[in-house]
Order: sequence, then structure tokens, then C-alpha cells
Amino acid sequence: MRLILICLTALLLLIQFPLWLGKGGWLRVWDLDKQVEAAHRKNDELKARNAKLDSEVQDLRQGTGAVEERARFELGMIKENELFVQVLAPNAKPPPVAASSAPLPASPAKGATPPQPKAPPR
Repeated sequence: MRLILICLTALLLLIQFPLWLGKGGWLRVWDLDKQVEAAHRKNDELKARNAKLDSEVQDLRQGTGAVEERARFELGMIKENELFVQVLAPNAKPPPVAASSAPLPASPAKGATPPQPKAPPR
């Protein structure tokens, strides 16, 4: 009777081995499930990035807002009849003035006061 019990226990252990450690065992399935979750997270991040890039492409194709924004910040351009005001930190040296192809405004006539720049809203 004792021999039968030992044989049945050994068979039970042999059956459990492939379930836990075999090619399609629980540990392998658990590891693959973690890899699938990581791939889904990465796909979601890439989809969000692609949507952002697609909206930027559509804005560049259809609207002028993105082009104007890039011209202002990357090239330092301003619109016509727009006043450029640069606020410097105390004791800071002003940046060098770039040469412009636009003609300088004529000096005001004697006795006339030049137009004063508007202060930025606070």
C-alpha cells in the first residue's frame, strides 16, 4: 500500500512539472502576459505621439497659426505695424542688434514729439 502511495505522489509531481515549468506552463504564460501589457502601453504612447504630430501637420497645411508661431519664436519676426518690446533683467546687457534691410524711420520734424511706445499690459 505504501508503494502505491509513493508511485501516485511521483506521478502527481511529474504531471505538475510541465504545468509550472514546461513550454506552455503558468510561469511562461505569466511572463508573456507581462510582455503583452508592456507592448500595449508602448503602443498607446506612440499612438498619442502620432496623433499630436498629425494634428501639427494638419495645422501647418491648413492654418497659418503654426507658421506664424514658428516665425515669431524661431526667426524673431513681427507683424507689420506691431511694436516689439523686449524686457531685460536688471543689470543685463542688451543683445546685439541685427542688421535689418528695412529703412530706418525718418526723424520727426523740429518741435514734434516722437510717438511713445505703448507699455505692455500688466
